[in-house]
Amino acid sequence: MSMHMCLERPVICIVGPTASGKSDAAQLVARRLGGEVVSADSMQIYRGMDIGTGKVLPEERLVPHHGLDLIDPGEPYSAALFQAYSRTCFSEINSRGNWPILAGGTGLYVRAAIDAYDFPSGEQVENPVRERYTTYANEHGPQALWELLNEIDPASAAVLHPNNVRRVVRAFEMLECEQTTYAEQLKNLSSIEQAVPALFFGLYVDPEILKARIDARVDRMVETGLVEEVEGLLSKGFREGVTAPQAIGYKEIVRALEGEISLDQAIEDIKLATRRYAKRQRTWFRKDVRIKWIDADAGNAEDAACQILAHIDGALHE
Repeated sequence: MSMHMCLERPVICIVGPTASGKSDAAQLVARRLGGEVVSADSMQIYRGMDIGTGKVLPEERLVPHHGLDLIDPGEPYSAALFQAYSRTCFSEINSRGNWPILAGGTGLYVRAAIDAYDFPSGEQVENPVRERYTTYANEHGPQALWELLNEIDPASAAVLHPNNVRRVVRAFEMLECEQTTYAEQLKNLSSIEQAVPALFFGLYVDPEILKARIDARVDRMVETGLVEEVEGLLSKGFREGVTAPQAIGYKEIVRALEGEISLDQAIEDIKLATRRYAKRQRTWFRKDVRIKWIDADAGNAEDAACQILAHIDGALHE
């Protein structure tokens, strides 16, 4: 199957770390161009996880949005599934005569949507190799799993943190199912070609300003009902989904509700985890030379949108 897509209008990608103002800027760009937003966020795909993921709520949506509320919390999903989903969205948006705007902070989802990533079958759910090594990590601890990898594939172990169990497990999958190594694929990532016509924009916010913005945003989430949202999800039986390691903002509140820590401690933990996540996002996006960076220190979505529109106009008339 050809990985390349022909679109009349390039996909406008608006990326950046959490709390950089992507969602607001993307909506304004979409409204000005006659576009629709496709969210590239691996947590906003979950139904009922609204406040803690910073989802644009239905009453706030100025244009059609896609990629939100796709599955229940805890249901398996992957970048491979998002690739197929996002490209269907691009085609349909294009056929309606509208502009596709891809907005989000999950770097792998953005690249899966735009670049010629060919996902091996190992990426699919219900993978026995994955289950075997995940069980091993649960029984013996992350460090033991990493040491096992280090014995047979030291190059991959060298680029993986022992606590990143998901990636370490992925390295075993690649060895056993795909006859390649994590280190090899990492080397090839930068050379993967683009499959979908796109223009890339990143919102850059000074780290100190972003830190203050993240803190304010977390406080606002708590004020607007994050604790109640988590209680509701727990009562519906979604404990596994909301306590997942990547469910920042949810797993901490669960610990508070279950009496492990105070609510104040949970709020501090969320702020710290979000800041760390934003730093990882920044590192990921900084490596992509296609991104045109927009200064978003002022937190003014109108201004960011105007800068992006001016660059789009310039790029299309080159």
